[in-house]
Formats: sequence, structure tokens, C-alpha cells
Amino acid sequence: MRSSPRSRLSALLAGAVTVGALLTATATPAQAADTPLRDLGTAKGKVIGTAVTGSKLTGTYGDLAGAQFSSLTPGNAMKWGSVEPTQGTFNWAEADQIVNFAEAHGQQVRGHTLVWHSQNPSWLTNGTWTPAQLTTLLQNHINTEVGRYKGRIAAWDVVNEPFNEDGTYRSTLWYNGLGVDYIANALTWARAADPNAKLYINDYNVEGVNAKSNALYNLVSSLKQRGVPIDGVGLQAHLILGQVPATFQQNIQRFADLGLDVAITELDIRMNLPSDATKLAQQKADYKAVTAACVAVARCVNLTVWGFTDSDSWVESTFPGQGAATPYDANYQPKPAYYGISEALGGGTTTPPTGACKATYSVTSQWNTGFTGNVVISCSGAALSSWRATWTFGAGQTVTQAWNATCTQSGAAVSCANATYNGTVPDGGSVSFGFNGAWSGSNPLPTVTVS
Repeated sequence: MRSSPRSRLSALLAGAVTVGALLTATATPAQAADTPLRDLGTAKGKVIGTAVTGSKLTGTYGDLAGAQFSSLTPGNAMKWGSVEPTQGTFNWAEADQIVNFAEAHGQQVRGHTLVWHSQNPSWLTNGTWTPAQLTTLLQNHINTEVGRYKGRIAAWDVVNEPFNEDGTYRSTLWYNGLGVDYIANALTWARAADPNAKLYINDYNVEGVNAKSNALYNLVSSLKQRGVPIDGVGLQAHLILGQVPATFQQNIQRFADLGLDVAITELDIRMNLPSDATKLAQQKADYKAVTAACVAVARCVNLTVWGFTDSDSWVESTFPGQGAATPYDANYQPKPAYYGISEALGGGTTTPPTGACKATYSVTSQWNTGFTGNVVISCSGAALSSWRATWTFGAGQTVTQAWNATCTQSGAAVSCANATYNGTVPDGGSVSFGFNGAWSGSNPLPTVTVS
């Protein structure tokens, strides 16, 4: 489904403009490398993807998701609990939104996930099922979901996280009720529902050679020998700063040597907060190492980050005190990690400027005659003890009300100064202010400076 000119205009108006600093007259904004990651990946024969939240695919988030990545994975929208929260009642809204967005932006979709022990609906997990009933439920679910998107999904994570850390099979509804052949059956049913989609088994802590990845290796070897349809393995790669396994590339290679594709499916690299320059440099090196390991093996076909911005990451809510795990910060600015990926794909060595503060202007909502704007001021390698944000509206817009700043307007020129309580912006910190405005006809984004 192609987006209409009106929807593209709305997405543009909802976007954000970032400008750099302003501590010196020549400061420039932190911009991503000239060549998008998706294009660098194509040149290396790699698909570069990201997990996304469907409701956020507008504004700057949507612009970056569409421009930088050649594959999208629904973070939650295709899981059983999302698509069939009540038995026999389906909700495809977010999944459809993501698939439509991907098709409009020339992207693949990675389906995630058909069989998992988590995020299942309560009617399923709380039910009492005979093996025959459970088999019917699982087969019908796979037939329904894979069938709905037949021809539109490049690859499916068919079975997710089947193993314990020691390589034994995880005790789940599926394993306990159906035995280990639930895996082979799920793959077989998925192949029948969409013969052209690539089928994967996906797990975490299988990035290096260890007991868990050995179990995965033995499973997929057995499946291939039995003629069960299996095209690849997914290595999730939820990693910790400074702990990229030394055997990462070796592990990718041994799966490739079985005649399987390998995908890095959920890459993020978390650190203890707050982040600082040393941690961000290590994170860049880690992202570069992971990407380089994939580049080195021809059958490593996809590298997907699990959310590209820290504002859309699962890490901070799951691992208290840790975060900053993705290639972009919460204000959609590329971090050193972004350039680690870019460099490993053959991109330039441009890095974000240091010692800079920047402002991000966005339109968060808009209606017939009005809109709400937001400005975030953040610093990295620099700090502010007071600030003033200024811009010039380009289409007669006016500020009607502001909060967390004192704003004045003369003609098209707007000046907003800090309040008494938020003038300090520390290195690595940020402040924000908002305003309501009036517009008519168009609402182009202005360029903001901070002093």
C-alpha cells in the first residue's frame, strides 16, 4: 500500500529538526552518515533491520525507520497475545500497519513470532488442553497468521527461545504438551502456509559457542537430516557492554556451513547508566565487532537492531539501572554505536561532534488551526548553565502558550528562555519545553539555535 501525498505531508509535519550547538557559531548538528545503513548493507549483501512499534511510525521515528533500514520486525504486533487476545477474535491493526509501512518504503518484513512461551493470551495459557486440542490450536494459529501475510513476509521466527541455558529444552506449554516435535510440526505447517517465506528458529545467548548454541546446532542439524523445512537460525544478540563473545564469527560460520542462513535478529548492547564517553566508545566498538562478524560470513544475511532509538527500547524497564542500548539516543540523534555499524559496513568514519549541545524541535500534535510543539535541549561533552532557543517561523505560525520556558515572539522571530528551575543542562543531560501554536495553510519546521 503506497502512502498518499497527504499522509506523507502529515508525516513530515510531525517530524523533528535537530540543530547543533551553538556553543560556537560554527557548531554543526550530529547527522547520520551520508549513506544510510540500508544502502551500506545492500552493498555488502546484508539486510539491515530494526524492530518497530507501529503506533510510532510517524514523524522523525517513521522517517528514520524508513530511510535507514531495509527490514522491519514488529516488536510485539505479531505475537499471539497481540493478534488473538480472545479465542477466535483477531486484531491485525498494528501488524497490518507495519507491513503496509514496510511495503511503502521498499522494506522486507521479518515476522516475529509464531511459537513462544511468552506473551500468549490468558485463554491459551490458562486452558486445559489435550495434545490433540493443543496441536489443532497451534496449527490453526500458524495457518491463520502466516496465511494472512502470505507473500508479504520475507522470513518468520517460527519458534522462539526453545532452550534453557544448559541446552535442555525449555519447559513450556508446547514442549510439555506436545514434546520436542512441536518444533518440526510448526516449521512444517509454516512452510505449507507460505512456501516462499524463510523459516527460522530464534534464541538468545546463542551468539557464541556454548552449551545453548550447541543444542541449537544439534537441533537444526537433526531437522535438516529429517527433511524438516528450516532455512536459518536467529541469534538475538541482546548483549552487555564489553561482552561480545570471542567466538561470535566462528559460531555464525558453523551454522552457515550446515547450509543455513544466519540472522542477528534482536541486537542491542546495554550498559550501566548513566552513559558517558568511555562507555559509548566501547559500545561503538561492540556494535562494530558484531556487524563485522556478520559481514565476514556470506550466509549472515540480516542484522536487525531491537529498536533503533533508546526511547523505544525494552532494556530500561527490564534491567533497572541499565539502558542506552541502541544506535540512536532518545532524541533520535545517532550515537557512536551508529557509526560502529556504518564503519563495519564500509561507510565513512564520520563521528558525531563532541563538546556540543543541540536542540530538537518537533510537532507532537496538530489540528485544523493549531498545533503543539516541543523542543528538547541536550548536551554531550558540553554543558549549559542557562539557555535561549530561537527560531523563525516560515509560514506565519504563532506561539500562543508556552510551558517550562518564557517565550516571546516579534513578527516571525521566536525566542524562548529557560525557566528559573531548568536553566542547567549537564553533560549527558537534557531539558525540554513545550508550547501551543496557531497555523494556517502549512506548518514547516523551523531551524532552531541555542545560546
